[in-house]
Amino acid sequence: MEVGLSLGSNMGDRLAHLQNAKAIILDSPGIVSADQSPAYETEPVDVPPEFQALNFLNAILIVKTLIPLSQLMQTFQFMEQKIGRVPNTVINAPRPMDIDIIYADALQIQEQHIVIPHPHWTLRRFVVQPLYDVRPDLVIPGQTGTVADVLAGLSDTHKVVLFAKKW
Repeated sequence: MEVGLSLGSNMGDRLAHLQNAKAIILDSPGIVSADQSPAYETEPVDVPPEFQALNFLNAILIVKTLIPLSQLMQTFQFMEQKIGRVPNTVINAPRPMDIDIIYADALQIQEQHIVIPHPHWTLRRFVVQPLYDVRPDLVIPGQTGTVADVLAGLSDTHKVVLFAKKW
């Protein structure tokens, strides 16, 4: 199964956190790399005012795995904590690592703890731009157009600036 992951960091050495997350993910049994986007520096979206100055680094990592999605979600939450994320009562507070599953093959799942595809991916340039870089012709379930079509029609005006082609 192909799984598209969005990685983001807005604390500490953001690039090192992305690199560390990628290494931990790809060192995990049953997960292999398929592709990765460049890393982008992005303005925060939907964060409290006191965190508006903390830009993110965001990237997409495409992996292949046969691990069930519920187990994958738990694995990624553990990885986030290993990189330094702590549970926080403030929604969208700064974090050294955030890992979201954007899509998983042609699956559509809506359960209490897992929604695939990610419900907001089409609204966020920080997800769509790097996803476009690696899968422009992909049609994600629930959409009628490709990732390129979603990017072309995106109204999100938050800045997304190339940070590193290779990371």
